[in-house]
Amino acid sequence: MAPYVAHQSCYIDDGSVIGDDTKIWHFTHVMPGARIGERCNIGQNVVISPDVVVGNNVKIQNNVSLYTGVILEDDVFCGPSMVFTNVVNPRSHVSRKHEYKQTLVKRGATIGANATVVCGHIIGQYAFIGAGAVVTKDVPDYALAVGNPARITGWMCKCGVKIGSGPKAPVQTTCRACGRLYLSLHGCLLHRDS
Repeated sequence: MAPYVAHQSCYIDDGSVIGDDTKIWHFTHVMPGARIGERCNIGQNVVISPDVVVGNNVKIQNNVSLYTGVILEDDVFCGPSMVFTNVVNPRSHVSRKHEYKQTLVKRGATIGANATVVCGHIIGQYAFIGAGAVVTKDVPDYALAVGNPARITGWMCKCGVKIGSGPKAPVQTTCRACGRLYLSLHGCLLHRDS
């Protein structure tokens, strides 16, 4: 693998770690202590704050800020101009750095353009957050969440095709696109090899 590539307009601070084959585009700032995996694509005007963790093969589109406390597992997609927060009750005149809350985005999840993820929550594996949604609570694996506040309106396959509608996980379903079988256990959708 080749080392990472960053456009000359970027700021890559000492103390950050960037994996091989990662591409970082115009006007991006990677701060000290940030850890970025291999084969990532980081768009222009992105900020990656201290101690943020970005897994392998993550796609971060233009105008996204990853604040301290954000963890993105492998294969996560962050759409253009989506927003993470790290403090629940910010005030300019009150320092809350000791109150940063962690936000975990699990493997394969997608966050649509202009969505907002309020800090302190978990977005499950292969969950799909619709464009413009405002996430104010945890989102389970494979769930499709849309609106403000975001509500579960369906279920998504690992391949990105909708496999069920409504807030409750289907008891059993098969993806029409790739043939993966899913089963519900205690309200959670689980992938099972077919």
